[in-house]
Amino acid sequence: QTVTAIEGSWGGLGRLIAEGRVRAGGVSNFTVELLERAERVRHVDSLQPPFSLIRRDMAAAEIPWAAEHGTGVIVYSPMQSGILTDRFGTERVARMAPDDWRHRSPRFQEPQLSRNIALRDALWPIAQRHGATVAAVAVAWTIAWPGVTGAIVGARSAEQVDGWIGAAGLKLTGQDLDEIAAAIGSTGAGSGPARPRLERAL
Repeated sequence: QTVTAIEGSWGGLGRLIAEGRVRAGGVSNFTVELLERAERVRHVDSLQPPFSLIRRDMAAAEIPWAAEHGTGVIVYSPMQSGILTDRFGTERVARMAPDDWRHRSPRFQEPQLSRNIALRDALWPIAQRHGATVAAVAVAWTIAWPGVTGAIVGARSAEQVDGWIGAAGLKLTGQDLDEIAAAIGSTGAGSGPARPRLERAL
């Protein structure tokens, strides 16, 4: 019998877990098809997908799949590589090093760049209402989705950490989520579902 790479590698990790050498097993950037294949071999303990106000596609299939199967979800890039932060602007893009990968990303090029910045700007009233930063609102939006366990947030300085650390205790209201969904619709930024169907806390 031929064993594919996914089944073989996931089965190997499963053996390490069974032997007590590894506590849990997770995957990153898996589609539902790949998750199903892995789940048939051994339970997938965690999924690490990209997820943000701009990159919302995972909310359509992968995150619901994880919720249904008891798989934890730890999202990454919730501030979309800097776009959904308080100080981001077109001038920052101009200052990026020539070899910065973001120059090659459509999200950092027009017309998507202006749409994404407009969505970021729409978060200001919500941030002010909560006494928070735009970055904290962006991160809080990701963890408001049912099935999302946590978020991996990067920083290059202590000041940047101060900008988003409040997201852990920020509970977005139904009004907040409605306003964000409306802003997604009016700006045309990103793709995927615009609002969680259920809120964790109102």
